[in-house]
Amino acid sequence: MAKQKNIKPAASDSGNQQNDVYHIPVMLKEAVDALNIHPNGVYVDCTFGGGGHSREILKRLNEEGRLIAFDQDPDAKRNLPDDERVIFVPHNFKHISRFLKLNRFDKVDGVLADLGVSSHQFDEAARGFSTRFDGPLDMRMDPSQAVTASVILQTYTQQQLHKLFEQYGEVTNSKTLAAVIVQQRNSNSYQTIEQLKQALQSVVKGNPNKYFAQVFQALRIEVNEELSVLKELLEQLPGILKPKGRAAIISFHSLEDRLVKNFFKKGSFEEEIYNPFERDEKEKIFNIISKKPIEASQEEQKMNPRSRSARLRVAEKI
Repeated sequence: MAKQKNIKPAASDSGNQQNDVYHIPVMLKEAVDALNIHPNGVYVDCTFGGGGHSREILKRLNEEGRLIAFDQDPDAKRNLPDDERVIFVPHNFKHISRFLKLNRFDKVDGVLADLGVSSHQFDEAARGFSTRFDGPLDMRMDPSQAVTASVILQTYTQQQLHKLFEQYGEVTNSKTLAAVIVQQRNSNSYQTIEQLKQALQSVVKGNPNKYFAQVFQALRIEVNEELSVLKELLEQLPGILKPKGRAAIISFHSLEDRLVKNFFKKGSFEEEIYNPFERDEKEKIFNIISKKPIEASQEEQKMNPRSRSARLRVAEKI
């Protein structure tokens, strides 16, 4: 049996409790099982957060195994385990290829991404992610970036706002919503969550909690460029995964899930145009491991309501 003298435990019991408060990892066992961990392999956790998925990966690695953990949120760094096998990259995972090369990793055995907002981010009023608190209209996962939700509300055109709420939030009256936001900009600077909620009272349709959740989702996706970042990650997977290497992606809304599903299936985002005179089929890049998205168990959904919308898709590089 290999000696582990240079490896300290990934976390103590108290550490686990602290990190669980920071973020409860969704489909922990299902996601890490899906990676088919090789004990001496190299794995990437694109969304380190509270470190739950990373700690589970580390349990299955020997002293030769390595984990590269990405997280652009500086708060996540305090959850790092004291473990020499971990390389932490305090940047967005869209830079995955670049930082793997900088750390002298050509190919890896697996990539995991949990695309959801962490519990910590939702529960910190100052981050502006949740409708439950009053706080600044921020919503940046990387606090160093310039664009906040407030900036978007103050500067986007009515047409831009309309498309944003329609496509990213599926807000039923997105056109009216955009018009009201623009009309009130002269008298409302949209600096805080409460200011925005008060300004929109006249246009709320149906359940106010659901309505504002859709509005906030749309703003958050735009602030963090979540869909374009996901596309960048997916496009890099064929170049960084070893043959038989796996990608496990957990998404939380249909736009993300559709991107993952289509890329795993086709290896691109291009629309397929049928040509009866063209018989050459594109060479497959991935074998689909999960024909249907894997969902959280009923037990997990009861314990962690945020897992209800989670969808896990898994593919293996050919």
